[in-house]
Amino acid sequence: MTGIRATGTKTLMLFGGRAHPELNEEVAEHLGVSLVPSKTFNFANGEIYVRFEESVRGSDAFVIQSHTAPINEWIMEQLIMVDALKRASAKQITVVMPFYGYARQDKKHRGREPISARLVADMFKTAGADRLMAVDLHTAQIQGFFDGPVDHLWALPTLAGHVQQNYAPENMTVVSPDAGRVRVADVWADRLGTPLAIIHKRRNPDIANEVKVHEVVGDVQGRTCLLVDDMIDTAGTITQAAEALLDAGAEGVVVAATHAVLSGPAVDRLKNSAGIKEVIVTNTLPIPQERRFDKLTVLSIAPLIARAIHEVFEEGSVTSLFNGNA
Repeated sequence: MTGIRATGTKTLMLFGGRAHPELNEEVAEHLGVSLVPSKTFNFANGEIYVRFEESVRGSDAFVIQSHTAPINEWIMEQLIMVDALKRASAKQITVVMPFYGYARQDKKHRGREPISARLVADMFKTAGADRLMAVDLHTAQIQGFFDGPVDHLWALPTLAGHVQQNYAPENMTVVSPDAGRVRVADVWADRLGTPLAIIHKRRNPDIANEVKVHEVVGDVQGRTCLLVDDMIDTAGTITQAAEALLDAGAEGVVVAATHAVLSGPAVDRLKNSAGIKEVIVTNTLPIPQERRFDKLTVLSIAPLIARAIHEVFEEGSVTSLFNGNA
């Protein structure tokens, strides 16, 4: 016999960045493990230092970090964590990003623009990542930017479960807020067994960056409309769409989105929108208490992430979490 056969079992180790510690702890609890202790701090000039306080040699390492504001700092911290694991001889490194930073910059709209979503994927590959895991990417094509396996998790089962428990689907219409979300809205409509409507938008040629809602395509008269999107940033698109649906005769509007970015005027816009009954989001991003409001419902994404991590570690099927439809 040539060579030496190693004995032992695989070891799952979970590492969390500082961006969203509550989610990190919740994922660890669902997995039944503890987060690996680390020493992480910023030097006076802003540089980030990371050192893990346990041996990671030969482990299957999962590094979770939510890309929230300040987004560049947290992406850099996760990259440094991956580099530290690679240099400490972790066997496999999976980067878990509940919200993929720069995902909206996935193509060139005009000349001399970057494709920043591809750059992020390249940086993690260079740092030493073997696999990526993300929830509800802005566009599915981002999976092709990373040279390795990408697990694209869907929050739809979590969000749809809440909708089914609290609203009557027979009086509901799923609505895409723009043409780019039609495929996602179609999946929602199939899941809930409801009709589908689309908001057709046109930009105002006389005012830069202003969107005018052109028309509602589909039957919304007297119905509760479920507006679905991957994220709510400034909430301009969502609140304009809600107004258009009310003008078209909708009875009320429910909003469901995975990522609650909630930048700038978003909270005020959603609170003051008379037609919006409820805003349903997940905790892929931290939502501080001052950004929460009565209409907001936050569902935990931790059970889904934990199950996906377990499937990857056990070399099972992540697709099976979505009944083969992911």
